[in-house]
Amino acid sequence: MTKITLSRRAFLAATTTSTLFGSAWAQSVNPARVVPRKISPNEKLNVAGIGVGGKGTQDIMSYKKENIVALCDVDTGRAEEAFHFLPDAKRYQDYRKMFDEMGKDIDMVTIATPDHTHAPAAYLAMKLGKHVYVEKPLTHTVAEARLLAQTAREMGVATQMGNQGHSGDGVRELAEMIWSGAIGAVHEVHVWTDRPGSRWPQGGPKTPPAGEPEPETMNWDLWVGAAPMRPYNQLYAPFKWRGWWDFGCGGLGDMACHIMDPAFFALKLGEAKTFSVEPINQEEANDQTYPLNAVIKYHFPARADMSPVDIYWYENGRKPTRPEGIPEGQVLGDDKNGSLFVGESGWITAGEYGGKARLLPDERMAEYTPPAPTLERVSGANHYRSFLNACKGGSPAASNFDYAGPFTEMVLFGNIALRTNRRVEYDVETMTIPNDTDAGKFLTKEYRKGWELPV
Repeated sequence: MTKITLSRRAFLAATTTSTLFGSAWAQSVNPARVVPRKISPNEKLNVAGIGVGGKGTQDIMSYKKENIVALCDVDTGRAEEAFHFLPDAKRYQDYRKMFDEMGKDIDMVTIATPDHTHAPAAYLAMKLGKHVYVEKPLTHTVAEARLLAQTAREMGVATQMGNQGHSGDGVRELAEMIWSGAIGAVHEVHVWTDRPGSRWPQGGPKTPPAGEPEPETMNWDLWVGAAPMRPYNQLYAPFKWRGWWDFGCGGLGDMACHIMDPAFFALKLGEAKTFSVEPINQEEANDQTYPLNAVIKYHFPARADMSPVDIYWYENGRKPTRPEGIPEGQVLGDDKNGSLFVGESGWITAGEYGGKARLLPDERMAEYTPPAPTLERVSGANHYRSFLNACKGGSPAASNFDYAGPFTEMVLFGNIALRTNRRVEYDVETMTIPNDTDAGKFLTKEYRKGWELPV
């Protein structure tokens, strides 16, 4: 049985012998020196972006009314749009250098880098007393998710994961429907996505592809970060990294943090002490890339006031069998992405981001009177504003790391079942896999020298 521990002593031993991180990394291990600056609601935050191309552009531009002081991206070509719209912000390729030079002038950072680099950037930022917004999935490994949640509490910083649907009304409406007994006790949930589809390759090469010339605008060493070094290839960057074990979290990491959120929230899965995951079907799996497509099953025992439940995940266009009693013309979820809750007395379906919750068949929804709201709504259903308010002393953001950390652990544990191609059991409290000692190594990973984390 393998147990992952968060050892500061081990981390200090590793980082004090390395000069790769500079003074910002050395300071990060002394939380007494980096208390977050208190900011009133009327003040403007000093904001920095780490990974400001692609989705990162939208994230950083969501805070354009604050003071955007720094932009960092290992690929300056991908960052051109952000550079254009925010010309006064100082530009960097290495966020460690950014923190070295501007750490005292930064209150909050957005992080929208590839999955494998989320945790090192977020951990350093929090250790320096910065509030952090991190795109989904929160981390690359289960152990990193636990680390970031613990670090956020220790440092007293505001946090948010970028699963924007969790700030919407739909997730709360669905929970209120279930909690009011609209379909009785839920015993199955089916969750599906069209990813990866044609978006990025999976089930691909069993060996790394040959090296190609690196883009002139990219620092490949920084892009690889904590992962094992390998030559650049366009099959990894700038976009297709998600299907590779070393860099991404596959279809689960891309979409489960959206589509599985209603199940995690409404069925109180975060209160489970144990759960298991088993692969039902996967095609073209290998030790380089995620499988071409897969079906897996989570099993959760009774927890809180909830009955045992099985959660099925389908990807690459696979879907559950349509239940008898739901006519063919009635759409489940958002068709390509969605979820179906199977209760003792009916069905509820929801869309890609947890919205559009409705009873099935449609005739039943037409006659249904929703219960009175009992859950507080996020003002304007605005995920970015929810985080901004938290940074300025308001209530914790909707998907802060106390919520997003355990949720990410659950999602990414599914990838361990895919990696091992066998059933694995998770002891949440001890963060161990009691039934499979060898599988425990996949709770964490090895870090390239100079990028180590205390997991």
